[in-house]
This record gives sequence, C-alpha cells and structure tokens, in this order.
Amino acid sequence: MKHQLDWSSYETAGQGDAYAGIPASGGNFAKAVAVCISDRLCQRKPKGVMCPSFRATDAPGQSPGGRVLLLKAALNGELGEAPFADPRLAAAMDLCVGCKGCKRECANQVDMAAIKIEYQAQRNLALGTPRRDRLFAALPRLLAEHGGLLRQLVKLRNRLPLLARLGERWLGISTRRMLPEPSPKAYQPPLAGNADGREVILFVDTFARHFDPAIARAAHAVLSAAGYRVISLEPSADDAEPARPLCCGRTYLSLGQVEAARAEAQRMHTALRPALEAGIPIVGLEPSCILSLRDDHLKLGLGADAERLAKQVYLFEEFIAREHDRKQLQLKLKPLPAGKTLVHGHCHQKAVGAMKSLRKVLRLIPDFEFEFIEASCCGMAGSFGLDAEHRDISLQMAELDLLPALRKAPDATVLANGFSCRHQILEGAERQAQHVAVLLERALA
Repeated sequence: MKHQLDWSSYETAGQGDAYAGIPASGGNFAKAVAVCISDRLCQRKPKGVMCPSFRATDAPGQSPGGRVLLLKAALNGELGEAPFADPRLAAAMDLCVGCKGCKRECANQVDMAAIKIEYQAQRNLALGTPRRDRLFAALPRLLAEHGGLLRQLVKLRNRLPLLARLGERWLGISTRRMLPEPSPKAYQPPLAGNADGREVILFVDTFARHFDPAIARAAHAVLSAAGYRVISLEPSADDAEPARPLCCGRTYLSLGQVEAARAEAQRMHTALRPALEAGIPIVGLEPSCILSLRDDHLKLGLGADAERLAKQVYLFEEFIAREHDRKQLQLKLKPLPAGKTLVHGHCHQKAVGAMKSLRKVLRLIPDFEFEFIEASCCGMAGSFGLDAEHRDISLQMAELDLLPALRKAPDATVLANGFSCRHQILEGAERQAQHVAVLLERALA
C-alpha cells in the first residue's frame, strides 16, 4: 500500500516485542497498528475518555483493540485484494470518533484517530470520496467564498422539513439534527489593540471565525488586557489565495482527504514561518484545530516547520496558564455572579492534558465555583453526529455521562471549549455553553 500519512516515526515500533504481531504488509503503518498489545484496557467502562464507541455499544469490536484485530487481518491479506473496501473493516472503523483517548490512555499509546485517517484515505482511494464527506470537508472554503449563501441555505434547511428530508436522502445528513447556522458577520480583527505588549499570534479557526466570532473577539480582548500585542494570523504575501483565511485542514483530515489537508497545512506553515523563527507564541481556540497543528501535521511529511509549530502552539487556556506560572501575566479579574459552572472538556483537551491548564485558569477568577464533568466524548465529534446513520449512537455517547450531569444541575452555567461539544449540549440539553475566553472577558476587572 502507498501510505497517505507519514508513519516513519513508527519505524522501530514493535522491535523485540514478541507480542507485537506486525502484519505482513503495510510497512510502518502496520507497525503503528501493531503497537496494540491486546491488554483490553480499552474495553472498560469507568468514567473517562476511552473508548466512547465501546462504552456506548458494549461491543468489543468497537474498541481500539477490536479494530486492531480487523486491521491486522486486512494487512495480512485475510480480507481479500481490496481490504480497505471490505464492509467488515468498515463496520469496525465506522464508529471511531477520533477522540484520541486511546493515544493518551492506552498503555502503548495506540493512535486509532490517526489510523482511522489513513484507513479513510485508503477507502476513499478504493471507492471514491462520498459526497457528504466532500461537502463537510470543504466547509472552511465554502464559508470563506460563499458564506452569505451558505448561511441562507442552512437557515432554510433548518426551518423547512422538506429541505431537511432532501438533505438526508441526497447527503445522508440527519433530519433529526439542526445544522449550526453561520453568524451573519464573520470575525474581523479589531483595528486597535495593545501596541506595546509582547507579541502573540491569535489563530482564529473556521468555527470561531464564521460561527462564534464573539469567542475570537473575547480572546483578543483578554490577551490585550493581559498586556500582549495580539497579531491576527493572516495568509503570507505570496499566498495563491491571499483573501481566503488560513485553515489547519482539520475537516479534510478527519474525513480522509489528506492531500487537501496537506495543502492547507502548507499555507499555514508558510504564513507562520517568520513567527516560528522569531519564537512568537501561536494561540488558538478550538481544541481539535490546535491538536491538528501539534500532532496530526507531524504525519503530513512537512518537515521542520511542522515540528517547530508543534512546540510553539498553545490552546488559549494553556497559554494563559503558562504565562501565569511564569509570573508574566498581567490580568486583573473580578468575581462573577454567584453560581456553579459545569465544565465539559473536549476530547482533544484531555488528550494533550490541557484540562489541568483550564483548571488553573478558572482558579484565577476570584471566588469562582466550578466542577469538571467526568465524561467521555460528547458524541458529536465534528460532523459525525450529523450523519443520519450516526445520530442515535452520537446521543448514546452523550447520555453516558454528559447530558445526565447537565440535567442534575439545571441552573448551572456550562463551559465547553469545543464547537461540536457546544452544539451537542445545545441539542441534547437545550443549554448554551460558552468558551473560556468569553468567561474570562466577562471577568475582566
């Protein structure tokens, strides 16, 4: 097989391990699969991240270990000459939501989220890319080029059952889901800011830019108030599409469209090269986008730029916590109105250990009462929960821990940094969750 991702970091994986069972074909990708040692740690059901599809179904085949067995069979030739088109492998991989819980919690750090990207890319090569996947993956470009039209179409679809039924028939988008509606006006960076502070680059992702611009404005305000000169990340002067906002490529990656993701990543790396050379921190708001920059870009074969970026990019809360620890944070906060706040962590926040940073940041607010919800994936997982065939299992994942915890505290404020998480919370609990940047903006003294 010709790899779509760069698996060279697994070149020595499994050497000397009698239990690795590296498949006969697949090269370094096979070694990435074979790091699983079949200890069945992923087939457990206490509260936590790993593994949401197993926890919701109780089916061993829907755990990382179960998927590994099918992948090994595929790479050993047991599923025929076109293994990535085999329906048995599709059934095993279909419910992986890319939460990266296994990479953090598995004893051998099986990266099933990255393995699924490779699988999806290979399946696309074998069978073609589904129309729905092409649509969802291209969302950043569609919003940048046809944002007004797309907003009107989404509004009509959400209000007219006939359009929703047509969307399910033609695209497989569930009629029992509302689609997030783009904001009437996309985010525009403020004209004025702190001109004298230390520089920090704010990466405004597609979701904050087009759906929740208030989050980006809040982040800019908080960083400025903390004494930083906030620079908005823009395309480089020689970019072929200078008017189109930069994108990390996450929507393409999650749906196996690796070449398109690589092109987006290259645009971003080119724009960031001066900042990387100058050591300027890059701060972002959406956990899945930032983990793409820190982790997934390393598998796109982009060399030193990707490695430098991975070490220099932070989630908003990680940066605030880091600067506070260094005693460089000049942020004056006031108490907020009394009442408890429930905090739901995005899977990728948990995967990189960012919940500790979030806890530190929330403790900066005087007399602030909060409680972390101990939960697995919310189940929305990007576009996964919008799929007609995934809508029910998506809500089953949310009902494991998240939605019951919200119902037990009906008056609590809800904090959730992930765009998909906020969407699931809105639909499943009819609660409007907020990003930590908005919370800190409200607390500015």
